[in-house]
Amino acid sequence: MADQSPKPETFELNNGSMQVLLSNLGCTIISLSVPGKDGLLSDIVLGLESVESYQKGLAPYFGCIVGRVANRIKDGKFTLDGIQYSLPINKPPNSLHGGNVGFDKKVWEVVEYKKGNTPSITFRCHSHDGEEGYPGDVTVTATYTLTSSTTLRLGMEGVPKDKPTIVNLAQHTYWNLAGHNSGNILDHSIQLWANHITPVDENTVPTGKIMPVKGTPFDFTSENRIGNTISQVGLGYDHNYVLDCGEEKEGLRHAAKVRDPSSSRVLNLWTNAPGVQFYTANYVNGVQGKGGAIYGKHAGLCLETQGFPNAINQPNFPSVVVRPGEKYQHTMLFEFSLE
Repeated sequence: MADQSPKPETFELNNGSMQVLLSNLGCTIISLSVPGKDGLLSDIVLGLESVESYQKGLAPYFGCIVGRVANRIKDGKFTLDGIQYSLPINKPPNSLHGGNVGFDKKVWEVVEYKKGNTPSITFRCHSHDGEEGYPGDVTVTATYTLTSSTTLRLGMEGVPKDKPTIVNLAQHTYWNLAGHNSGNILDHSIQLWANHITPVDENTVPTGKIMPVKGTPFDFTSENRIGNTISQVGLGYDHNYVLDCGEEKEGLRHAAKVRDPSSSRVLNLWTNAPGVQFYTANYVNGVQGKGGAIYGKHAGLCLETQGFPNAINQPNFPSVVVRPGEKYQHTMLFEFSLE
């Protein structure tokens, strides 16, 4: 290889009001600090002490972008245009988050890095035909921008070269609005603009049904404390919500609102994706984090906007197929405030 592979590094976006530390390893948000009601900045994302710790695979997808296809593909198999493909079974019996070396484990190149009032950074990676079993070359870019004093925008694009493929990227940050090392998120309240979920089988793969949430512990159509109902859903929440009732602005739909009573911090999330995986860190157990933090079960929550899990094997789910001449586009807007 003539070209030098990029090295894992860290980059800061800072507009004077909020501060984000990112790495080109997996396009990872390592820290994100916004003010609480006391005016003090707190870091509200779970993360590790060093880039080396991420390289060693010590984080359960903290802060990264996962792909080529986020979430689970049943039995690691799918058919596209009559050809069957087999993927690594890295979360038996399924393939999860792009396989053994998904986009979260790749070192992306930095193609643009701007400072100033609306600082931004753009990462790019190439995924080749056959990588982790997926067909077709794809070029993926991800741009993080601080668009206003306390708003972060993430724009993701995937462009196939000359073969159809499947693309479904997700941003896997674990949020704790009280501060990354403040304990669990059971006192956070959440509202999800979703009247339905895609229920799952015993291996967390959607069955193909679309289930109304009304009258179930999955109902967050009005704001509710997470701890009130979490014990009624097994280990915790790890479900794809169908974003079907949020208001729209600038081509994005309101997906979620999260509130932490102790700091008064609020996160409003907007997206153009059809679903969001609401995950309450059910499998996090004694992870050694930055600053000496030890993260336990429910230490954070993920809101991974996405195409529906296993969509390629469910004809009634929105398609994740991207063909040459088409472009995969996925935008997320994270608005932080106090109330």
